[in-house]
Amino acid sequence: MTRLAGKSALITGSARGIGRAFAEAYIAEGATVAIADMNLEAAQATAGALGDAAFAIGMDVTDRTAVEAGVNAVVEKVGKLDIVVNNAALFSAAPTVEIDPDDMNKLFNVNVFGTLYTLQAGARQMIAQGHGGKIINMASQAGRRGEPLVAVYCATKAAVISLTQSTGLDLIKHGINVNAIAPGVVDGEHWDGVDAFFAKYEGKAPGQKKKEVGDAVPFGRMGTASDLTGMAVFLATPEADYIVSQCYNVDGGQWMS
Repeated sequence: MTRLAGKSALITGSARGIGRAFAEAYIAEGATVAIADMNLEAAQATAGALGDAAFAIGMDVTDRTAVEAGVNAVVEKVGKLDIVVNNAALFSAAPTVEIDPDDMNKLFNVNVFGTLYTLQAGARQMIAQGHGGKIINMASQAGRRGEPLVAVYCATKAAVISLTQSTGLDLIKHGINVNAIAPGVVDGEHWDGVDAFFAKYEGKAPGQKKKEVGDAVPFGRMGTASDLTGMAVFLATPEADYIVSQCYNVDGGQWMS
């Protein structure tokens, strides 16, 4: 059974990692997927590897004109847009008194404004089409609570949760469901960078923080991208039509809300 047969999806930051895993899962369920990424070459390589149901778009989510062009490219290619996944994001860490304004602006531009711009462009297209759609934002357990050294990232993900709630309430009258996924600690190449931040500021050996956070997950390990795909697929299907403005924790039991 292909639950997304005939659907068209745009996934930001999907040349690698979680976004790529979502693309693979959507294609397996019958969707056509736009691999949207700031790195066009990487997006093209991923689309080529995923086959005819994938195609690449170079898209900087902080540039509203580029986002609009990306949505238009999907419509030109496939004829419609049914699903948007706001996956593109950046991470940074620093002690409170050392937070750099430029770094803070960079994170908010990608994680918050980029999410909003893509959500807006996708919603406009879905409203024009007149048959609703699904928008899925990537939040984080970091948006549920504060964390030492991670004030800015936590704030951006809290903003994503809030945006999900408000835009979901606004857009459901058009048949557009806006929901979010809040992963916990997810293993992957990005965690090398996260681990390096903690090694720097907490004086830990490389790999130590990663082991500690993995051991602390009630399930017994860090998550993987594939652990998140079930929720990503479900929220894109008609099975989720009555779900509005929710944020689902998929984190091995790290946070309950």
